[in-house]
Amino acid sequence: MFLAITLLAAASTSCTVVDGDTLRCGAERIRLLGIDAPDDPSNGRCRPYPKPGAICDARLAAASKASLRQIITGPLRVTRISTDDYGRTLAMVYVRGRSLSCLQLEAGRAIYKPKWDNGWMVAGECPGAVYR
Repeated sequence: MFLAITLLAAASTSCTVVDGDTLRCGAERIRLLGIDAPDDPSNGRCRPYPKPGAICDARLAAASKASLRQIITGPLRVTRISTDDYGRTLAMVYVRGRSLSCLQLEAGRAIYKPKWDNGWMVAGECPGAVYR
C-alpha cells in the first residue's frame, strides 16, 4: 500500500529539467515514476561500471533531456508517491492532463522499468507505451 499526495506545482516554483527522467522544482528533485532515460557518461552514473540495463550515451541523454524540456510547458500537477535511495521524490507528474512518464515513453526517450513502477501507476496509464 502506498500514499499518493497530489499538489499543483506552485506558480512561484519553476521546474527545470535535470535529465530525461528528473525535474527540479525549487529545492525538490522529482524522479518520474516507472521510467529510465539514458544517462550522459560525463555525469558519473555510468562510471566505472554502469548500473545493469543503463543506457550510457551522451547523444541519447541530450535528446531525452530536450524532449522533456519541450513537454513541460504549462502548469504541472505532481502526485508524490515516495522517495528513492537518493532522496528524490518519486512522482507521477502531469502537464495538460498527460503523464510525463507516458510522454517520454511514447517519444522513445525513456524505457519502462516495471520494478520502479510503484502501484503500477505508469502501466495503468500508458499500457500501449510501456512495453515498446
